[in-house]
Amino acid sequence: MRVSDLTISYGDEPVLEGASIAVGEGQFVSLVGPSGSGKSSLLRAVIGLQKPLAGTVETGLAPSEIGMLFQDDALLPWKTARENVALGLIFNGVEPPRAQEQADVWLQRLGLAGFGHRFPRHLSGGQRKRVALAQVLAMTPKLLLMDEPFASLDAIVRARIIQEVATLVERERISVLLVTHDLEEAISLSDCVYLLSQGPRAHITHDYRVPIPRPRDPVRARMHPAFAPLYEKLWNDLSREVDRDQRAESTV
Repeated sequence: MRVSDLTISYGDEPVLEGASIAVGEGQFVSLVGPSGSGKSSLLRAVIGLQKPLAGTVETGLAPSEIGMLFQDDALLPWKTARENVALGLIFNGVEPPRAQEQADVWLQRLGLAGFGHRFPRHLSGGQRKRVALAQVLAMTPKLLLMDEPFASLDAIVRARIIQEVATLVERERISVLLVTHDLEEAISLSDCVYLLSQGPRAHITHDYRVPIPRPRDPVRARMHPAFAPLYEKLWNDLSREVDRDQRAESTV
């Protein structure tokens, strides 16, 4: 996937200007930046939900080959976990009995064997997130877009689900573009991290290659000798962007 010179505007002034990023096959890329820097807008442009003012998005993929995982799940409350996971498969032409079988396989892979009959209201936050992830992965996407998908989870559940995601995308060779505010999460998961400046007219200021080998455990990755220096550099660069915005506001 390649985004070239992308500009997105919601009015007279662009929120994002001239952004270019690349996600190679099987690569995990994160996008970080201050609030209001257009991170989520870029994801919406990639999936076709936001029309850019200028620039191009090239994926070479059919819409069914791109998955999207949001902070808030989109589970239908009147359908069971199994039915929610099977829904996309049925929509794409899989016969319902086969779709139900595949749904059960993915629920089992994500630690939810025996939960297929439950409705979303009877699932914990972590279980709902796993169902949403199964819903996306059952479609066998080649590109997975994630917008702060773990932000609402408590620390232990979050760590476990992040580990599961990391293992699955490595095994399935899925390309990933993750939007997150969590620098540790970005570094521990990614092959490359892009930093956006403060908006409006946000732009990509830096990209950081993560020299931590794969296969990778996101928890153990934080103990790698390269982690702390990279975190410090990314933190300092992000802090400068936030400070620059605060100084600009104080002069208004």
